[in-house]
Amino acid sequence: MGLAPSQSEDVLKSVSAQGDSRRAEIAVLLPCYNEEAVIRSVVARFRAALPHATVYVYDNNSSDRSANIARGAGASVRNEPRQGKGFVVRRMFADVEADIYIMCDADDTYDAEAAPRLVKALVDSGLDMVVGTRVDPSGTAYRPAHKFGNWMLTSLVRWIFGGRFSDMLSGYRVFSRRFVKSFPVMSQGFEIETELTIHALQLEMPVEELPTDFRDRVEGSESKLSTVSDGLRILFTIVTLLKQERPFFLFGLTALVLAGASLLLGYPVVLEYLHSGTVPRLPTALLATGTMILASLSMVCGLILDTVTRGREEAKRLRYLAFPGIQATMDHLLSHEETVALQEQIQAVSGFAA
Repeated sequence: MGLAPSQSEDVLKSVSAQGDSRRAEIAVLLPCYNEEAVIRSVVARFRAALPHATVYVYDNNSSDRSANIARGAGASVRNEPRQGKGFVVRRMFADVEADIYIMCDADDTYDAEAAPRLVKALVDSGLDMVVGTRVDPSGTAYRPAHKFGNWMLTSLVRWIFGGRFSDMLSGYRVFSRRFVKSFPVMSQGFEIETELTIHALQLEMPVEELPTDFRDRVEGSESKLSTVSDGLRILFTIVTLLKQERPFFLFGLTALVLAGASLLLGYPVVLEYLHSGTVPRLPTALLATGTMILASLSMVCGLILDTVTRGREEAKRLRYLAFPGIQATMDHLLSHEETVALQEQIQAVSGFAA
């Protein structure tokens, strides 16, 4: 899936303002926790694929030599003491200034050589996020339990929030500056990818998926992902974001279930009353009444929270629009180069005339 060196250089020229110090700034962000076996290779591969990019390694309390090795490989190493990938992403997005951001797990399972192709797609199509979907050529890199969990959770998000993502949990993504600086990170751990995806869907950002190679971990490198516990955390995050972003859907569905239960409980009581004029099953009648009251309250809560959510969504949209898109950024850089060239021509003509 990667590009040849000559092709990579062509791509870089298409997204960089060559010959001027105002080249588009590309930042490679690598969250790292105990990856001493592979971090040197990961940094070297990204530096080779994107020679003009700055590689940042954010060490998350590694107990091995990951930070020193990354620094020796030419990366800018920073630390995040709060344990969890979500905390690391929050720190990276807040601290690093760039025009284009590439975020990738530092475990050497993703295709660094595909980075120029992902960046080119972001720039050419004016996107805010490009997701590198995982393609496993060997058939052994993607564990069956992880593959099933990814499919189930991705399908759930697609059903609730829409969109057409096929690999929601991929750790390989390219972002525009306005995505990064308008994203209110709330996650603490591996559920960060879910939050990134839902944020893009809620603001209806232009996004795209591109296939990239996914390889086995090298010997000595261990996965930090727990299939069950992290899967449950991601599921909880989906439910939490559903409450925050689509409250009317959640509370309306709850109201529908409660109203249905109330009708099932109350139907025989009503029939008995119409037939005999008495209510012999008083507890059932009270339960049916209480359930219907709860259904009404749930519906009202959904309506109120939906209004609040709309206001929050408008605020997030305004924050998002406060930053120029990637194509506007590239046009600005190009205009700067043209202005400099024109000034040099004027100076040259003026000197010749004198």
